Amino acid sequence: MKLELDLQTATEVETLPATEAFEGWVQRALEGRREAAELTIRLVDEEESQRLNREYRGKDRPTNVLSFPADLPSVIESPLLGDLVICAPVVMQEAQQQNKTAEAHWAHMVVHGVLHLLGYDHQNEQEAAEMEQTEAVLLGEMGFSDPYIEEER
Repeated sequence: MKLELDLQTATEVETLPATEAFEGWVQRALEGRREAAELTIRLVDEEESQRLNREYRGKDRPTNVLSFPADLPSVIESPLLGDLVICAPVVMQEAQQQNKTAEAHWAHMVVHGVLHLLGYDHQNEQEAAEMEQTEAVLLGEMGFSDPYIEEER
């Protein structure tokens, strides 16, 4: 799998996973789904997350991850997958609230976002079940617990 990842850090959170961790999580989520991919992951603080969430989703609050799939005409072949915007303070806060390690929650947010870029969604029960199952399998293969079981505690 050929991956070109542009990791942008625009957050004051100092304790972030290494670039190699992000690359590994993205590659695992794409394995068997794409031969090559280009994407950007931008790590932000609450203000930028809230602004983007308000502008693109109509929700005036910061959120853990936003996905922006590349919208290319079908006649253009490109490895461009899109962009993820992950709010570092929200991820750290959620990890603590859900009694997860920060690394496990970061991995979950990256996998979740990449699956959105690939067209997965959770707008109805069937879509949500399929996406959650895919996330649980991928995270399990990386040594992390099922994030949805942990959230129900």
